[in-house]
Amino acid sequence: MTASRLPRLPRHTLTEGQAVVYDRIAGGQRAVGPQAFPLVGQDGALEGPFNAYLYQPALGAALEALGVVIRYETSLTKREREIAILLTAAVHESAFEQYAHEAVGKQVGLSDDEIASLRMVDVRVFTDARERALGDVVVALLRRGDLDDAEYSRAIEILGESLLFELIVLVGHYVTAAMQLRVFRVGAPDRSR
Repeated sequence: MTASRLPRLPRHTLTEGQAVVYDRIAGGQRAVGPQAFPLVGQDGALEGPFNAYLYQPALGAALEALGVVIRYETSLTKREREIAILLTAAVHESAFEQYAHEAVGKQVGLSDDEIASLRMVDVRVFTDARERALGDVVVALLRRGDLDDAEYSRAIEILGESLLFELIVLVGHYVTAAMQLRVFRVGAPDRSR
């Protein structure tokens, strides 16, 4: 992918409102524990989708807060969350999200075979009924934006209403991220460095 279309915004160049969002990302829950990628680049700018958040701090703050809830405060297991994110990244060909969340997926126990299957938008590798149902729901949402009556009934039976709602919000959030990353040409970092 070509260089990002958005100029990178190092911390020392930010307005007060931008700095609040920057500090929430660079020093918040995402910064605790193992990370799939550095949140701040060598130039002092935020990496991945987060640099764009600074261009509209109110929206950036809302997306950051939603992202924290999705990543750390839902009833999805870590594996389930990464299955859904990686399917979304694959369907939307989001190189950065695949790069970042394949690393997270490995940290939470996804095997190389499972990750390879997710790259191909194939959930048949999952033998756990809940993971398989979750994967089927995500694929239907990404391909058709809906569940037919049979898919909905199965999702409710296995996942329940609350988890289905969480999953729909997660997919929507990561579709938004994938679109933003594509339009602003934010690719995966060079892995050879």
